[in-house]
Amino acid sequence: MRRSPLPWLGALLAAYLLAPFIALLFAAGPGAGGGLHEPGLWSAVGVSVGAATVSAALIAFFGIPLGYVLARGGARWLRIVELVVQLPLAIPPLASGILLLFLVGPYTLLGRLTGGSLTDSFAGIVIAQTFVAAPFLVIAARSAFAAVDPELESVAATLGHSPWARFRRVSLPLAWPGIQAGALLAWVRAFGEFGATVTLAYHPYSLPVYTYVEFGSTGLAAALPPVLAAVAAALLFLVLTRLRPHRAARAGTPGPPQRLGSGPTPQPSLGPSLAFEVARRIGTFDLHVGYAGEGRRLVLVGPSGSGKSLTLRLLAGLDRSGRGFVRLGERALQDVPPEARRIGYVPQDYGLLPHLTVWQQATFGVDANPSLAWHWLDRLGIASLWRRLPRELSGGQRQRVALARALASQPHLLVLDEPLSALDAPERERLQRELRLVQREAGITTVIVTHDPAEARLLADDLLVLSQGRVVQRGLVEEVFAQPATPLAASLLGIPNVFSGLTLADGRVALGPLSLEADTRGLPANSNVVCSIPPAGVQLVEEGGMGAVVLDAYVLNGVQRCFLRVGDLDLEAAPQAECPPPGSACRVAIAPGAVRVWLAQ
Repeated sequence: MRRSPLPWLGALLAAYLLAPFIALLFAAGPGAGGGLHEPGLWSAVGVSVGAATVSAALIAFFGIPLGYVLARGGARWLRIVELVVQLPLAIPPLASGILLLFLVGPYTLLGRLTGGSLTDSFAGIVIAQTFVAAPFLVIAARSAFAAVDPELESVAATLGHSPWARFRRVSLPLAWPGIQAGALLAWVRAFGEFGATVTLAYHPYSLPVYTYVEFGSTGLAAALPPVLAAVAAALLFLVLTRLRPHRAARAGTPGPPQRLGSGPTPQPSLGPSLAFEVARRIGTFDLHVGYAGEGRRLVLVGPSGSGKSLTLRLLAGLDRSGRGFVRLGERALQDVPPEARRIGYVPQDYGLLPHLTVWQQATFGVDANPSLAWHWLDRLGIASLWRRLPRELSGGQRQRVALARALASQPHLLVLDEPLSALDAPERERLQRELRLVQREAGITTVIVTHDPAEARLLADDLLVLSQGRVVQRGLVEEVFAQPATPLAASLLGIPNVFSGLTLADGRVALGPLSLEADTRGLPANSNVVCSIPPAGVQLVEEGGMGAVVLDAYVLNGVQRCFLRVGDLDLEAAPQAECPPPGSACRVAIAPGAVRVWLAQ
């Protein structure tokens, strides 16, 4: 078995990096400690440590916000800013020092205003170190913030948190490991900076400058003590940064007081009516969706890319670039920021914060009621998991936590973006029933996005069928399923055997080359209609009927399914007798009265 060369290649580089330090130990010998008492050595160490610490603090104070803006901003001019941030990495440190002289040198405007105190001073060392070390933290912070899912901030916004609170409580904690790494690199780079420092601030001596002076005046032996001091100081700093404060055991995690018990039972009430018309253009995609129904349970159905999730984001105020209006009861929301809309939002991946326990998730909302949070955790069967982190939960448990979190803030509207799509079939069916019960118990107006027609039928009063950013059909759920407006709407709803046709004068309807009996009373001849044939109405017969070819046949959930091609039409049948094997020829007839017809919209 061939072994990977990667460990050997990595070991060679590690050995190369370690070799100079081993050589230093041999060169130092037993009596090297005496050189550590040289005059000015520890003063230089103090200057380097102090300046690097001040520099790293300044870089963190300004660089962390800059990294966040670079990660979240989409403006083109930010790419120019990012290029400028990286530029000090690409130029020699000596050139960096000369550049800084043009800015803060004694003969510049800043230099004259400060009396030359920005050069040959501790401030000059800090200025030099900050210029060359800042890119390390800014680049690391940008990468760390970019790795944080923006959807987590969106969820926090719907839970009432302001932009500053979302940064402080969501993005910063999750990006902190990467920021720490960048701060470490910035401090180490500042501590060892020589080129820009020696140009801008030769005095007081920093450790690199002191080492250079000793080496230039006396030789290698005189440079040994400051090199040892530099290695010792850097090693000590690296060790200290890797120490982690002792974290409390999970049992000490803040949780629900026992006195909450199961919490109060929410009193169901009729939620406010929802009306909206939203429009948004992204590239070539153009969304325009409207709704003004009386139901309190709206479901959006459509294929991927039809604009369902974008519609939810426009309703929740998470996308502020759209046009139109959103009205919930008597309250207009289109100009209200997301944190003030009182809309509960459950995204596709549930949006749980990785660093918070189940209880902390449930009470994360600004207006979260702890008693109500405990009630919903208990009602959804996950109260016993209150200490767990999201990584310790199953998909169904995460979905329940996200739902409890949204309900604990007592929203006026609950929007759920395919909340059950990632679950296996048995868990999905259980949660569909549970979600239906929660809709009734909470009494909150809900908008749900789904791909599943059966789920839509179970959870909806009103239905919007979307395709390519437009509403294909809207109406009461039973009416839409009973009479899909077009074959496209029928296919999106999973309704078989729906075709476009044309009425004939003799009580028949033409479906391509086929002419079938149908009840066309009240419909003028040559009217464009939509026809539906239930699978049970497509019968296999021994004689008569129409010739057909079997495309496929199987049994699903105890029901035989047979797919036939009759002329140019593909029909689904549910015959009582056994279906012939695929490829077989057969005869089919349409049961009397099976063809339903209505005018096309």
